Amino acid sequence: MRRVTPAPSPPSDSGGFRHFWRVWILGALLPVWLVTTFACTFARVDGDSMNPTLHSGDLLLLLKYPRWLRAWDLSTAYPRRGDLLIFKAPANSPYSYETLWGVRHRPYNVKRVLALPGETVAITGGEVVVNGRAITERYVNGGVLSDQPPLKVPSGQVWVLGDNRLLGESLDSRAYGPVSLQDAAGTADFRLWPKPERVGGAP
Repeated sequence: MRRVTPAPSPPSDSGGFRHFWRVWILGALLPVWLVTTFACTFARVDGDSMNPTLHSGDLLLLLKYPRWLRAWDLSTAYPRRGDLLIFKAPANSPYSYETLWGVRHRPYNVKRVLALPGETVAITGGEVVVNGRAITERYVNGGVLSDQPPLKVPSGQVWVLGDNRLLGESLDSRAYGPVSLQDAAGTADFRLWPKPERVGGAP
């Protein structure tokens, strides 16, 4: 009986196809990761604590480059007074947490930076006073601020308030104290939706 050796199967290109798609996906995702990690990212406003400057549903663009510039140029202030900062409130405060689907977490907040590291901040007669001088705030939404004694902002932290000063509308540094810049995602430099206007500095 003669033995018959089967002809070899033609080589499959499925491995090459899978490799092509892995390279393509990696090539597409890597620039996105680099941009969102080092350049910019997006945030959506949820709530009314920043009325009238921001409204619930606004889409913000966060530029991350000021933080990286700060690493090389110590004369560059980051953030600046009046910037809108996206951050997580202090982990040691019960006011910093929310429960979503049964999971307790620290959400990101957006507030206005009013006092910088090393400055002394107080609330006197309904006004925010930094280093003994009252700040002019044209962007606030009415309301009356309760007096608070002077507080020196620690190094690497900032003191923030919401623009909506109506009673009970904003949880901010009045409740949880200064915010660490290590918990900051960046400053909200542009509002992309509903209209593309600059929101970073005080209007």
